[in-house]
Amino acid sequence: MKNTVADILIEALPYIRNFSGKTLVIKYGGHAMVDEDLKRDFANDIILLKYIGVNPVIVHGGGPQINKVLDAMGITSKFIRGMRYTDDETMDVVEMVLGGKLNKDIVARINRQGGKAVGLTGKDGMLITAVKMTIYHQDDENKPPEIIDPGMVGDVENINPDIIHTLTSQGFIPVIAPIGFGKNGETYNINADVVASKVASALNAERLILVTDVDGVLDKNQKLVPSLNAAIINDMILTGDIKGGMIPKVECALDTLKTGVKKAHIINGKVPHAVLLELFTDLGIGTQVFTE
Repeated sequence: MKNTVADILIEALPYIRNFSGKTLVIKYGGHAMVDEDLKRDFANDIILLKYIGVNPVIVHGGGPQINKVLDAMGITSKFIRGMRYTDDETMDVVEMVLGGKLNKDIVARINRQGGKAVGLTGKDGMLITAVKMTIYHQDDENKPPEIIDPGMVGDVENINPDIIHTLTSQGFIPVIAPIGFGKNGETYNINADVVASKVASALNAERLILVTDVDGVLDKNQKLVPSLNAAIINDMILTGDIKGGMIPKVECALDTLKTGVKKAHIINGKVPHAVLLELFTDLGIGTQVFTE
C-alpha cells in the first residue's frame, strides 16, 4: 500500500512522462463547478497539468447556473427530451451566463492561482460553427416521426482549432463556453459534452475527460465499471444498465475514439483532485472507455 508522498509521486511518474507534450480535453461540469473547495482543487489540477508539460483544454457546462438566472428573471426552464428549449430570451441568458460570468469566473480562478487561462466561446476565431438541431421522435413505427423544434439548440458542424493551437503554443489554457454560431450569424446553445468531444477530435487529443456528478458507468449492481469498450457499452445499453443521461456521455466518448483519441474517461468531479487521481494513479477513480 502506498502511503507516503514519495510513493505517490513515483506511481505518478510514468503517467506524467506519457502525458507530457500531449493535449487533454476536459469537460468541466456538475458539482465541481459549484462547490468552492472543488473549484479550487480543479483549478490547481489544471495548473499542475500545464506545469508538467501537458496542454489542458477546458470545455465547461453551466446548466444549474443558467437555471438560477432564468428563475431570478421569472423565465420558466423547459426541456425537450433532456435538452433545454432555447428561445431568443433564453439564448440571451445562456450566452450571458456561459460566455460571460461563468466563463470569466473559471478563467479568473485559474489565473489567481498561478495559471494563464483565456476564455473563449465558439464565436472567437470561428472556433465552433453550428447548425440548428432538429429532434425526430417516433413512438409508433406505423406513423411518421414527430419533428420537434428545440429552439436555438445547435449541432456542431465544424471545429476550427487554430485559435486553440495559438493559445496553447504560447502557454495559455483555453477555457471554452459551448456556444456556436451559424452561417447567418445565429447563436446556438450546444451540449458541452458534444463540444468537448468534437474539440478533442479536432485537436487529435490524447484523452477526453468528462467530469460529472457520478463515479462513472455503473453495472446492474451499482458497482463502478473501471474499463469499457464499444461492445460492452452496446450490451449495457441494450440491457438497460447504461441509461438516461449516461447514454449520451458514453456515445460522445465512442464518437471521439473513432477519430483517433486514445481513451475517454468519465469521472466524478465531487472527488477532490479527481482529474489527477484518474490520470496519474494505477487504479484511477472513474470509468475509462477505449476502442479494443
